[in-house]
Amino acid sequence: MNIVQVYKRFPSQESCIEHLEKVRWNGEPRCPYCKSKRQSKMKKELRYHCNACNTTYSVTVGTIFHKTKIDIQRWFVAISLVLNAKKGISARQMARDLDVNKNTSWLMLMRIRRAMIEYGDLLEGIIEADETYIGGKDKNKHSDKKPKGGGKRGRNTDTKTPVFGILERGGRVKAGKVSNVTKRTLQTTIRATVKEGSEIMTDEWGAYNGLSEKFKHSVVSHGAGEYVKGNAHTNTIEGFWALLKRGIVGQYHQVSKKHLNKYINEFCFRYNYRDDASVFDLLISKSLSLPS
Repeated sequence: MNIVQVYKRFPSQESCIEHLEKVRWNGEPRCPYCKSKRQSKMKKELRYHCNACNTTYSVTVGTIFHKTKIDIQRWFVAISLVLNAKKGISARQMARDLDVNKNTSWLMLMRIRRAMIEYGDLLEGIIEADETYIGGKDKNKHSDKKPKGGGKRGRNTDTKTPVFGILERGGRVKAGKVSNVTKRTLQTTIRATVKEGSEIMTDEWGAYNGLSEKFKHSVVSHGAGEYVKGNAHTNTIEGFWALLKRGIVGQYHQVSKKHLNKYINEFCFRYNYRDDASVFDLLISKSLSLPS
């Protein structure tokens, strides 16, 4: 769904609301407050009056569109822009595209990212696991933000945020920030994410030692200049890290530790549905059924 297709398919606010009602209620409006189906339609307001609890509601209650002052058509355009921007889209760029202010654009983006959160089934098959670090190079930082002693290279968690990712080769990826990259943290995450007995590819980092007890574990030693050993490599997930970092550096420039997971979820969602032609409709559906 590109912008032209959005305007053709949803030419008015009424058509947008009608589509949301079809997706959420399938022709049977239900009060989101008391769950009653006894209602009277308020055509001009595009709302309903609940005859059970005597309140009014619209299809947007409890969704990412709840209490928005932006027309739904522009929301649909925003969703299309996010899905089509391989390396993400900044709040300022979206503000220009939608003719809204920067704060409104940022809030819209954060709500859309909330709808992109996924849980799903365990990953299985051939798995690649790897960790990376978000935070920029120490040499490029302002003097008051540089670590004392000049910092350190490699697995530096003093000034950077560690992020751990697990990728199902040919399938999905799950990633998120972690408190550290110790054996306990990484292997607990792997056991909660990957189906037992799957084949896992990692580098030589010591935190992965012992995975062979529950999984088929293959290792490539990057320190020794080894990047592919037969079918074993972590090139796929490293390609995902490159995409994520190019997006952060090129589009957002800086992402706070507080909101980092939301941005990672966005990149994971786009990657997981990169070949799905119905991803726009999927995200609309997820926007209407947010987890509590």
